[in-house]
Amino acid sequence: MSSRWIAAVAAGLLLVSCGSDSSSEPAAEAIDAVDSATYEFVIPAGAGEALDAGTPLEILPGELDVRVGETIRIVNEDDRGHTVGPFFVGANETLTQRFSSPGEFVGVCTVHPSGQIVLVVEA
Repeated sequence: MSSRWIAAVAAGLLLVSCGSDSSSEPAAEAIDAVDSATYEFVIPAGAGEALDAGTPLEILPGELDVRVGETIRIVNEDDRGHTVGPFFVGANETLTQRFSSPGEFVGVCTVHPSGQIVLVVEA
């Protein structure tokens, strides 16, 4: 197989896995730090080690219902990155996002016992 064919197949799979119906997924935009966010969560130091040891963590709810214009801040104090639905928060980083359109997203959450989060953004 040629490397071009493999690259084309990989690109196609990436597009499919990201979803082609973006109209139902909410949009969020990164914003500069604000004094406070509507929803704030902290992933504590040692969370990754606790997960490796089999300790279930429930840092965020399994479902989060928000409204367009509200903000979320996730402070990751751990030494590894974590996925929270559509967001990735690197080690010792803070993510602040404003929800800019309605929709629903179901995705991986590495800091919830179920392993997933449902994010519902309403107008």
